[in-house]
Amino acid sequence: MTFQTHVLPNGIRLIHYPAKSLVAHCGLMINTGSRDETPEQHGVAHLLEHMLFKGTRKRKSLHILNRMEDVGGEINAYTTKEEICIHSTFFTQYHARAMELMSDIAFNSSFPAGEVQKEKEIIYDEINSYKDSPSELIFDEFEEQIYDGNSLARNILGEENRLREFTRESLIDFIQQNYSTDQMVVSSIGNISFKKLVYLFEKYFGCYAFKNPGRCYPSAYPYRSSRHIAQRGTYQTHCIMGNIAYDFKSGRRLALHLLNNYLGGPGLNSRLNLVLREKKGYTYTIDSLYTTYSDTGNITIYFGTDKTSVDKCIHLILKELQLTRERRLKDAVLGKAKRQLLGQIAISSENYESLMLSMAKSMLVFNRMDSFSEISRKINAITADEILEVANEIFEEGKLSYLIYN
Repeated sequence: MTFQTHVLPNGIRLIHYPAKSLVAHCGLMINTGSRDETPEQHGVAHLLEHMLFKGTRKRKSLHILNRMEDVGGEINAYTTKEEICIHSTFFTQYHARAMELMSDIAFNSSFPAGEVQKEKEIIYDEINSYKDSPSELIFDEFEEQIYDGNSLARNILGEENRLREFTRESLIDFIQQNYSTDQMVVSSIGNISFKKLVYLFEKYFGCYAFKNPGRCYPSAYPYRSSRHIAQRGTYQTHCIMGNIAYDFKSGRRLALHLLNNYLGGPGLNSRLNLVLREKKGYTYTIDSLYTTYSDTGNITIYFGTDKTSVDKCIHLILKELQLTRERRLKDAVLGKAKRQLLGQIAISSENYESLMLSMAKSMLVFNRMDSFSEISRKINAITADEILEVANEIFEEGKLSYLIYN
């Protein structure tokens, strides 16, 4: 893969991957999210994402919603704890249309007061819908548990009592406090010459002045293992167990990704799936997930099961974790794990929308995008001893926290 990059004087970066396709993908990723909120602002970043489509200085909401759809494309956005992202998919000849629209809604949104009130009602429904999904809600509440007292503990959607207080000025204040032009990346995949793309990039994103209000995050977290049981009245018991883990830039991040994939990744042959589902039939869903942030991370093992099988599942999981701490992976097993992870990465890269978003994130964090050959080199360099050390550091039984929904 050949990635092309360009940087504007205001610090906004561009990364492009040329692809001969009828369809193109483009996104603007901004390095600010829900963790940048103060306690009083909880939920404002997510409300801001919704309000980006409600009008600009020159467009009404209907014009924004029809701009890409009228030519067969689509535009959407999402909020995470560390990013707000606007992204579009379209026929390749509409690259200019997509970039101009994303620039307009990112920098010129007007946040009509009437639309703010209307959109808050929609988010209330979104929050209530989320509360009806225990298999999703439990992940947020686990992060609330392990990051207690830190902004990462707060969920993205917000809380109804806080949302009711927000006005258009609340959105403008959040932008002024957190939008940094040198923390923005435009990511593109499509059949367009890089010279033309740079021209469009400079035209639509080069007109804004450099801005960086500055921010910093705490360098350490006072993590203590804990165990909570919540009575949710669910038919199935839901359980998460896990620990805090390495951040984006940790030298051991890739080793933990590999170990996580081996234990409970999407493959049907993951250790936990084989033991709990295939061999014992205790659960339909058993997953392991490694989540990274700019200054920390966490690893979680989730399963849903009958109430009578919870302790059996936990016992089997702890047994598997103990094996990873006590035994080096054999060369053949480690080789299979590496090939499986690399295969998943290669398959994912064929999804150009997913690749475009990965490129944006990589540029924000590392200011580069590794080629597949470079990723392969790094993964193949991981040793069994490194995996053993990571397992002992992350999966020590006394460090694990638990959250159970009964």
